Amino acid sequence: MDNQAIQAKMAQLSASLHAHNHAYYVLNQPLISDYEFDILLKELETLESQYPAFTDPNSPTKRVGGDLTKKFETKKHRFPMLSLSNSYSEQDIIDWAERCQKALQEASEFVCELKYDGVAIGIQYQNGQMSLALTRGDGEQGEDVTTNVRTIRSVPLNLHGSFPLDFEIRGEIFMPQHNFDLLNQQREAQGESLFANPRNTAAGTLKLLDSKEVAKRGLDCYLYGVHGLNNQVSGHFEAVQEAKSWGFKVPDPAQRMIEKTNSIDGIMDFIHYWDTQRAHLPFDIDGVVLKVNSYAQQTELGLTAKSPRWAIAYKFKTQQVETLLEAVHYQVGRTGAITPVAYLMPVQLGGTTVKRASLHNADQIQKLDLCAGDTVQVEKGGEIIPKIVGVNLNLRRSENRIVFIDHCPECGSVLERQEGEAQHYCPNELGCRPQVTGKILHFISRKALNIDGLGEETVEMMYAKGLIKNSLDLYSLTFDQLLSMERMAEKSANNLLQSIAASKNIPFERVLFGLGIRFVGETVAKKLAQAFGTMEALQAATLEELLLVDEIGDKIAQSLLAYFSNPSQQDYITGLKAVGLQMEAAQKTLTSNLLEGKICVISGTFEAFSRDELKELIELNGGKLGSSVSAKTHFLIAGANMGPAKLQKATDLGVTLLSENDFIKMISQ
Repeated sequence: MDNQAIQAKMAQLSASLHAHNHAYYVLNQPLISDYEFDILLKELETLESQYPAFTDPNSPTKRVGGDLTKKFETKKHRFPMLSLSNSYSEQDIIDWAERCQKALQEASEFVCELKYDGVAIGIQYQNGQMSLALTRGDGEQGEDVTTNVRTIRSVPLNLHGSFPLDFEIRGEIFMPQHNFDLLNQQREAQGESLFANPRNTAAGTLKLLDSKEVAKRGLDCYLYGVHGLNNQVSGHFEAVQEAKSWGFKVPDPAQRMIEKTNSIDGIMDFIHYWDTQRAHLPFDIDGVVLKVNSYAQQTELGLTAKSPRWAIAYKFKTQQVETLLEAVHYQVGRTGAITPVAYLMPVQLGGTTVKRASLHNADQIQKLDLCAGDTVQVEKGGEIIPKIVGVNLNLRRSENRIVFIDHCPECGSVLERQEGEAQHYCPNELGCRPQVTGKILHFISRKALNIDGLGEETVEMMYAKGLIKNSLDLYSLTFDQLLSMERMAEKSANNLLQSIAASKNIPFERVLFGLGIRFVGETVAKKLAQAFGTMEALQAATLEELLLVDEIGDKIAQSLLAYFSNPSQQDYITGLKAVGLQMEAAQKTLTSNLLEGKICVISGTFEAFSRDELKELIELNGGKLGSSVSAKTHFLIAGANMGPAKLQKATDLGVTLLSENDFIKMISQ
């Protein structure tokens, strides 16, 4: 084929794939199978790799992501991205509607919409192609996240129909509940901490530097605010419907996601409908948005300094239900922390069936004044596990108060509670089953020793059969022992043994994290490894020496001293060293000692280097990293968008400020 024929073929494939994407993700009416779609996509990818000069920046292949970005550039909004006034009061909404009608001195229509609990986005299109996507930022300027937004399959890269040549559309990016649940299931399986809620997860995902990771998360988007139409339509509602014909996923009037009304009663009906029906949506909303429909009337009403007078948001109160408290059980964590959990009569809340709720600690039980059989008020809010927030005293059945236990429910040890701590702890960390198995699961997790082939059920079974009593015993497991276990085939046994052997090459800082010392998380473990270099030196460190390490306070230092003074833990570490685990930090060859003894803090975004690259350069030149500005800080390396509070603190303390160029000149010496 000649170049013209190749370009035509690539254009035809792109158009076909865009159409199928729209049918699947926007219309929910797939026209071909996933296999057929993948064949077309693969054909286009092959042509693009052979003829990169003909590749469209909005090609369907960009949906999978791939561009690694060192920072997000800040750009000015063409139209200010104002925030809305919020209210939890229906009377405020009535007053607002009456105020609008009085100011206009004529009849007005209102548009009622859902208030999606996500991240506001403004997307610019030129000649029917996406050209720029900006976050809200401060309303005047936002961050350029175009590369990441291109991976969201419900956002069209190319438009169809009779669209304006240059305009902007705004909406909300969110994470559907199903995708959020799947993501947390994957993180739990990998031993990672769970995300708190879909809204924060969507915001964090949109700021990931690797668009391939963004593409995996399954973000979605509704678009509903069109700017730059130059009076082509009369009002907001009409513009949204027009945008649908161009290929956008917009709120559906048939499902009451958007509605036009000429009365306050109509507004109230919409609010009341979604206050009860929001639990059935596959995504989160936290209220409804109300707007005067007519663009001419919007102009007449105008703006305040912060928000438009022609729009307002009504926010729903946090969802709360009442149910019976059936029992309180106590869970033992890997650190020995005792967490009380309320078992409830099952009840629907936020679209899920709630059977349990967190009670956090003894103080919370006392504060709630819980009694057996109480009718309790439960909220979900941003919590993964719902929480009890109150008791309906009018329905109290008895005065039999819930008293926090004083012995471990697993091993019977007397519980301890250190001064100033909220949690009770079981001190029997070497003989209490959930502590032992919890520590082993932490030890084998991805961020620690990364041993594949072991799940919670298998670890529990090994412990019950006496094959392991701590993580050290993993290194003496034999092939025959593994085959004696249920559902352990030869291939699985071999893979597990290989993974255990490979863990001997895991760096010292992750071995230290894997020990599961109380208060020693991933970051603290890295700082300790950098500061002391070897396990031997760390074990011999005094309180004063530990406190000199950045981010190590008295609580962490005391925990380390208690751990390393325990003879059983000393034997355990000696055993890990004997089987070949890394007990020394890998020595980096210093480029210079220019920053020796200097603590540097990084803040903002940078042009030449990523933050990780800057951290590496500081360490290679003998410096130490600080996480926050303090009197010990020597240099604050300041990039764009640095927080004003951090800058002010550095100025007040007399910390030397270095721009990225200043830092480059310094280390270039």
